Formats: sequence, C-alpha cells, structure tokens
Amino acid sequence: MYINFWYPMIRSEDLGPDRPERATCLGVDFVVFRDEDGSARVLSDTCVHRGGSLSGPWELRGRPRIIDGCVVCPYHGWEFGGDGECRNIPSIGYGTRPPARAKVDSYPTLEKYGIVFAFLGDLPEQERPPLIDVKEWDDPRWRANPVVVLDVPYYYERSIENGLDPAHNEFVHPTHGHMAINRATYRVNDYEVADFSQGWGLWFQHRFASPGLKHPTWKGTDAPPGDVYAGSGTHGPNAMFTEINLGPNLCFRGYFIEQPVSENRTRIFFLNLRNFMLEAEHDGPIHARNKAVARQDIEILTDLYPLRTPVSNTKEVLTPSDKAVVAYRDWLARFDDRGWRIDWNEFRARNGTGEIAFAIPSPGRRSSGNWVLETVPLLGNRQARSRAGGT
Repeated sequence: MYINFWYPMIRSEDLGPDRPERATCLGVDFVVFRDEDGSARVLSDTCVHRGGSLSGPWELRGRPRIIDGCVVCPYHGWEFGGDGECRNIPSIGYGTRPPARAKVDSYPTLEKYGIVFAFLGDLPEQERPPLIDVKEWDDPRWRANPVVVLDVPYYYERSIENGLDPAHNEFVHPTHGHMAINRATYRVNDYEVADFSQGWGLWFQHRFASPGLKHPTWKGTDAPPGDVYAGSGTHGPNAMFTEINLGPNLCFRGYFIEQPVSENRTRIFFLNLRNFMLEAEHDGPIHARNKAVARQDIEILTDLYPLRTPVSNTKEVLTPSDKAVVAYRDWLARFDDRGWRIDWNEFRARNGTGEIAFAIPSPGRRSSGNWVLETVPLLGNRQARSRAGGT
C-alpha cells in the first residue's frame, strides 16, 4: 500500500450534512464530514485527547455531531475544524484557546464523479500525482451508470492485476459470450504495453475474435461477429480503467478506483460509462450484467493464495499474456523507489499491540511540528521491501 495518491473515501450521496462517516484506507481510519460550506473534509479519525473516534457513535444521546463546521468527538466533545485544528475543548471552557498540540492530520479533498476523494500523503500540491481523469463523465455523448461500491475480501493489487489479464475471460466469464475455445487454435494474441494515464500508469489493447453479442434490451445494437478490441490501463497503484469496443459506436468504459482497506479487504468504486443506449431505462439491465461479471471475478479472487502479490516475479510462472501484470508491478517498483510504500509487516506488528495510534502523514506535517500521532512506517525501495517481505 502506498501513501501520496488520491483515494476514494465515500460516495457523495452517502455523506450527509449533519453527521460524520468513517472510512478505512491503507489500514487507518478516517473521519469524513461536511463543513459549514458543505465541502467534504477528511481527518485522521483518532482524537489526540484520549483516543476517541471522531467518527464514533453519531447519535451521542441526541447531541449534534457537526457544530459550526467542526466534527465533535463523542467522548469529550472536542471540536475539530476541517483543517484538523481543535477549536474548542469543553473542559477548559468554550472559547478558550486549545494547546498547539490539539490537532489531527487533515487531508486535501476533491469531490468528483460522485465520489469524495482524499489525498493521503504529505506531498505539496505541485508535486502530487493527479486524480484519475474520467474524461467521459461530463460528455453528453456518454451515459454514466450510478456509482457502485463493491466490498471484496481480497487485496487490492490482486484486483488490479485481474483487470489487466486478457487470459482469464474465457474461463471466468462465460456470460461474456466468448467461452468457446478451440483447443487446436486458441491462444492469447500478443499485445504491447505503453506508459499512459497522465504519466502515472500503463495502457494496452488486446484483439480477440468475437462470435457476436446479442441482448434483448439492446434494440438493434447487437455487436456483430468479428474482431473486438478491449483495453485496460492503470493510474497509480489503486485505479484501473477498461475499454470494450463491441463495434462501431458501441463502447463501454469502466473505471475501478480502489480503496485498499487492509491486506484482505478492498472497496471498489466502480464507474461504468457507455456511448450507446443512453436512456436511463438501460441502467438497470447493464448494472445487473456488471454485477454478474463482478461476482465471477470475486469467486475466483477470494481463493487466491498467497493473499498478496509476490514480491518477486520468480515466485510465479508468468507467460507473455501476463505482460501487463508485469508492467503494473514495474510501476509499483517506481513508487517503491520514491519511498511511498507502507511497511505493512512493521505496521501490523506495532499497530496490532493496541499501544500505538498511527496516522498517514498529511501536508501539514511539512510546515509544523509537535504532532501527537505517529506516522505509518514506510519502506525505502523495492530491495528493502523484498528483505522485509512487506506489501
């Protein structure tokens, strides 16, 4: 898992104006809430007083959880603004200036595509990797299905690599209509991988023969037999996009923006867009089809062993069809060499004792000191990761 990237925290529609919500990402808890202006804010979830959860039980015996744009700790009523600074400590008197150490990490946020994103890291704005660009989102020639969130019981890198794998479709997804395999002639066609996605990921396109696709709700827009081109790419460590061209003006594009929760749990924020069947009546059938496809992947990925992707490619027997997977791992090595990878083994060992509260370092730590929470441990590079066996 890596700091210094944009991560999805919650769907916009799930974040109301009057109560905080909890999100867990990179093994750490965060509180998400709206301030006085309705802007989404993301803070470290641990109150620096006595460890209360800022996203804890929101009922609080009828007391408000958001006051004057501040999230209120349910334990002792400390009020934290969107900048992470404590504004009021009831026990010393409302309006009394809190001590300088009464602050928690605050993270830059963006609200786009129906999702609240947080930049989980300490890079200054001009050095941050950009948020993934969903260029079709505001294009009237495209229709977007409502954002879907999938909770899956496996590690996020396994999920990303599955989407970069052109060899699994005929075996995992018979509902795609491409399950017929001629043992005498079948093979995965060669393809090339290129750097892409605003300079933060990869892209490839694969050609395969299609027997043609028919669907009762497609109203004459069936895809004819012939070559079909499908592509996949990545953006950063946790976002993947796909494109399926069924024929002229018959294109699906999907964006899978992943929230790594832990080593065995991931939340996938799925955006599905199309440039045909633009009427809302088609959203339901397309959503049902996507759920069926996702279920097939989940059944396979839940049983993968080991849980995490191997540190070395020599621990698996890879073939030319895995070229995109290898390229993704090479991108992860680049992020490793920037020192952005969390040392998961050390984090888990120390965090598991219950004696230390960790936080993802925020940009505020570059301009001020005297912080209470310890930052998550990081690995220096892939060589160090290999020695430590980290994720």
